[in-house]
Amino acid sequence: MKTVKHLLDTKQPRIIAVPETISVLDALKVMTDKNISAVLVMKNEKLSGIFTERDYARKIILQGKSSKDTLINEVMTPNPITITLSDSIDYCMELMTEKHIRHLPIVVNEEVIGMLSIGDMVKFIIADQKQTITQLESYISG
Repeated sequence: MKTVKHLLDTKQPRIIAVPETISVLDALKVMTDKNISAVLVMKNEKLSGIFTERDYARKIILQGKSSKDTLINEVMTPNPITITLSDSIDYCMELMTEKHIRHLPIVVNEEVIGMLSIGDMVKFIIADQKQTITQLESYISG
C-alpha cells in the first residue's frame, strides 16, 4: 500500500502560504506568480484555511465582492481537510472524490509540511502502475 510518504519521496513538497490578513487580490497575485490554483492560509504559523480558484469564483465573482477590498479570511475554506504521511494514496483519492476537493494539505504534529493536488496523485499512480507493468513484463519474459 503506497502512502503519502512514498509520494513525497518522489516529489519535493512545496508550501505556498499567505497570512489571513492579505487581500484576495494579493493572494491571487501569489497564485499567479507561482502558477498554482490553491494557496494555504496561515495564522500564527498554523493552518487556518485554504483558498482556491473555486473559492474565488463562488465567493467573490458570483457574489459581486471586490478582490481588492475583501480579506482572504472572509472567503477561504476554513479548517481544511488534511492528511498525514501515513495516509494511503487510495484513501486520499477517495477523500478528494467524496468531498469534491482537489488539494490536501499534509500536516504532521500541527505543522504543515506540504500540499498534494489531484494532479500529484494521478501522476504518482500512473508512474507506480508503469513500474509494476515493467516488473511484471520482466518477470514473465525472464
